[in-house]
Parts: sequence; structure tokens; C-alpha cells
Amino acid sequence: MSGAALAPDIDPVVTIGELGFPWAAADPFLFCVHHEDAYPRGNDAMAPAAPLTGRELGNDFSAKDGWSMYHGEVIPGFPAHPHRGFETVTVVREGLIDHFDSLGATARFGAGDVQWLTAGRGILHSEMMPLLNRTGGNRSELFQIWLNLPARHKMAPPHFKMLWADAIPCFDVADAHGRPSRVSCMSGLPTAWEAPIAAVSPPPDSWAAQPDADVGIWTIDMSAGAALTLPPAAGAATRRTLYFFKGDTLSVANRLITHHAAIEVRGDAAIELVNGDAATELLLLQGRPIGEPVVQHGPFVMNTPEEIRQAVQDYQRTRFGGWPWPQIDPVSAREAGRFARRADGMVERPAASASAPAARAGQG
Repeated sequence: MSGAALAPDIDPVVTIGELGFPWAAADPFLFCVHHEDAYPRGNDAMAPAAPLTGRELGNDFSAKDGWSMYHGEVIPGFPAHPHRGFETVTVVREGLIDHFDSLGATARFGAGDVQWLTAGRGILHSEMMPLLNRTGGNRSELFQIWLNLPARHKMAPPHFKMLWADAIPCFDVADAHGRPSRVSCMSGLPTAWEAPIAAVSPPPDSWAAQPDADVGIWTIDMSAGAALTLPPAAGAATRRTLYFFKGDTLSVANRLITHHAAIEVRGDAAIELVNGDAATELLLLQGRPIGEPVVQHGPFVMNTPEEIRQAVQDYQRTRFGGWPWPQIDPVSAREAGRFARRADGMVERPAASASAPAARAGQG
């Protein structure tokens, strides 16, 4: 465990960079994409009830009128595409995602749910965004985080896991003046805080499943003027990045940040955050680096160029098992609700009623 005080001349802020698109990330992460769309009302096909003229359908990242179709041509989203050698962690804060894959599995998730998908040796999947509200807008907001796999697990069997919103630990922490912050932990828990519920378990071959990897994926919501001290990470080698993506100003370890930014901080330091006058939201990514070569070619992430060439050949030859669905952009029935159906036919759904963790006082 680390956590000794830093020498006074050591700045806990390592770098401050622009967010860009996508957001750059430190090993063991590859990058993060933040999608935020104010979709209009949906029609009977769960597609936008609005003209699509002026959009490059099939590759629309225009944000025209506040939303994009991405690679979808009828419903927004990402039709069938392959992955190998890494994991996607998809955090859906608003809206819904319909998932279909080459294993025959499918899911609909949203409202704070998280899907953790180990691509391993190869999988095809689609991620579409059905617009269920026919009378008003359909806001959508999500993160998709790419987490690398170590060489020994790059050819692991594909696997997906649902982390339903009610099972994700959330810490409600008030500062000395009673101003609240909420920390939601999709992976890893703060070392110095008592967990309200058990930590979520990552898929078995994930880097996050290694006991000393110290992988953390957290969102942090701070009310106006709130102060919050993040405890040090568990490992001295842990790299930690804060993505300040909503809010006006934020002080990080006494460094005033006046624009949205990616802020790498020392993992072995307690980090004091002091919010400005508007509600602020942050994403935190942390982990011990894998420390292996990374060679990426589109949706394939391996260790060598030869492995990339093999991935391309394998995909061209096998389509990673093929696509068992009648179209490349399928969606579930309008009335389906949130669910996951695995390749073996087992169905799971979120708990009917979530019990919110009780707010508690903490160090601010």
C-alpha cells in the first residue's frame, strides 16, 4: 500500500492536456470516447423522426443539430464490426444501447448500466441506439473505454459481462460544509473509504482481474463549491488520469483548471479536488501499466505487426464465427426493457428495485 505524504517539492499534477477526440489514455488503457447526443423524438422504427439530409450516412460524426448517426443509416449507432486483443467498457449514462454479437448473445442496457466486453481472440458485435420516446427527445450519453489485454490473454475466449446500475458501488461523500460529491466505481474501490456494497468483478481474463493491477474506472459528480480528497491508489506504480469534462472551473491539488482537460496525477498521492461555482463531472481512469508493446490497426490491438496481420487474415477467413443475425444493425423490440441474453440462452435483468446507498459524511 502506498499513501505516504509526498515531499513538499513534488507536484502531484503530472500533466494537463486537451481532451481531444478521442480522449488519450495511459497504459493499461488505450483511449476513451465520450458520446453525448440530444436525439429528437423517435419514430415507429426507433429511428430519428427528423430529416437525415446533409448527413454522410454510414459515417456521420457531424453533431449536426446536436446529434450524430455515427455508422448507422436508419438508427444511430455502430453496426456489426470486429475486435481482437483488448476490452471495451461501455458506460451508458443516458439512453440505451442494443448489443448483438457473433456468439449469439444480445442485450439492452442503459440508465447507468455498464457492459464489459472482452474481445480476446475475436468477436463481432453491433451497438445501436434505439430512440424509444416518440413524444419528446431522446438524450444519449456514454463513455466507451478501451482497456488493453496483456499478451497472455489477447487470444482468450470472448466474454461479456453486464454491470447493472444498482450493483455498482456509489460513495456519497460530504465535505466539511455539507456539500456533496458522488463517486461511482465501475472497477476498483477507493482504498480509504468503506465500501457501501461489494466491488464489481471484471471478466476473468481482464487486466483488471489481476490482483495487483489496481484498475479503477470511476465517475465523480461534485456539487457547486464541493471539496473532495481522493485517497492514494493502492500501488505506487499506478497511473491515474482525471478527465474534467463538465463544469466551469476545478482546483486539482491547488492547480486551478479553467477549461475541460485531461489531468494526469500521481497515483501515490492523495488528490484534493475543489469545485468551482457549477456542478462538475469527472471520469477517473487508473491502473498499473501492462508495459508491453502496443500495435493497433483499427479494431485490432496486438503486440507485434505480425499479430496484426494474422488478425486481419483470421477475420477475413472466419469472420470470427460469422454473424448470426439477419441484418448488421439489429435492435431489440421496443418493449424489451433492459436485459442480457447470453450465448447459452441464459437471461438476466437488473434488479426490479435498486436500493440507493445511504449518504455518509467523509473527508472533504
